[in-house]
Formats: sequence, structure tokens, C-alpha cells
Amino acid sequence: MAMNLRLRDDQTEALRRRAQEEGVSMHALVLRAVDDYLVRSAHEARVRQTSREQAAKWSELLERLA
Repeated sequence: MAMNLRLRDDQTEALRRRAQEEGVSMHALVLRAVDDYLVRSAHEARVRQTSREQAAKWSELLERLA
């Protein structure tokens, strides 16, 4: 899927510098950033869900300990 990404001038320049430092294209760097975000946010969602489940499971004990 094609899309347009509009960056501020300072973001474009920072991305250009970083890509040059890493020896990759700006496109590759943006794809890596998107992949990293998706993995991290999926992990955070699993942690939140597990926390809710465990809090519900152990709610009686947690109340007694409080």
C-alpha cells in the first residue's frame, strides 16, 4: 500500500542525518521505526491485558494485603 508521509522540516533533516549515519535509506529507517512501534505496542497491550486478568484473579488476596 502506498501512502504519503508529511514530516516537518526538522524531522526530515533529522531522519536524513540518521539514515546517512546508519548507511540506510530514509525509507528503510521509517519502515524499521514502524515495525518497532508495532511490536512494542502489541507487547504493551498483552501486558495490560495480562495485568487486568491477574488483578481480577487475585483481587480478593490483593484486598486483604492492602
